[in-house]
Amino acid sequence: MQSGTHTHVPSMVSAALPDPVPAEEYERCPVTDVLHRVGDKWSILIVVLLGKRPHRYNELHRGIATISQRMLTRTLRALEADGLVHREVFPTNPPSVEYRLTPLGRSLLTPLSALADWAVAHHPEIEAARAEHLPVQNEPRQ
Repeated sequence: MQSGTHTHVPSMVSAALPDPVPAEEYERCPVTDVLHRVGDKWSILIVVLLGKRPHRYNELHRGIATISQRMLTRTLRALEADGLVHREVFPTNPPSVEYRLTPLGRSLLTPLSALADWAVAHHPEIEAARAEHLPVQNEPRQ
């Protein structure tokens, strides 16, 4: 789909944006909502790990070196509440818990992969642009 005014730019959304975009509309936007979820520190990594195979809680915790138990639990609960992750409790003693992606969570892997491919391909350009915008050391302040 092409946007009406920029015929060579693919449309990201079919609805026109108001100018200026009201804050409440931005906050209600489904894209903003999803980006808040996957844009946090741990969600993408957890989705990618679960995309490989189901994991038990302790496997996930050991597999992410710097995540705290509290943050892993909070992130898994949020992903479960969004319908991206399924939590299954097995009646063992003590009970064991396994996490897996739901079909909805699996459907997220394709756009995440596209974003990852884009990031890897363009990372040198982004790094170069950042380097150009760094303040020069020892430059006098005005």
